Amino acid sequence: MKSFAVNCLILLLTAFHLQAQKSEIFVKDSIAVKGYDVVAYFTQSAPVKGNSEFVHTWKGGKWYFANRENQEAFKASPEKYAPQYGGYCAYGTADGHKAPTDPKIVSQSLLDNLTRQRVNFVVKKPVFIAAFGQNDI
Repeated sequence: MKSFAVNCLILLLTAFHLQAQKSEIFVKDSIAVKGYDVVAYFTQSAPVKGNSEFVHTWKGGKWYFANRENQEAFKASPEKYAPQYGGYCAYGTADGHKAPTDPKIVSQSLLDNLTRQRVNFVVKKPVFIAAFGQNDI
């Protein structure tokens, strides 16, 4: 009986640990970047909502695009357009944890941050940006 209880406890703790793990890419309801066209951030310098007609599945998320051209550009080079740090908050990633965000353009790369204050902090602290690579996402 004691062995059974220990095994149940181990199984329960393992389940909690696995539940706490976050996917490589931030998705909500299987949709990446809240349905925004990530290519448009670079071509139009603005958030543009994607169209369900132009969808591509990559790294466990459905990526929406405003048009076929943007969809094809993403397919050809997803790492070029996907948000850095998997779409999680860059500030949080540098601090060692994953947090959901809204995308903003910072220094020619798509970074995600929880608040405008954190975006300003990141822009003003290039040394902090360099530290991001030290934490796993």
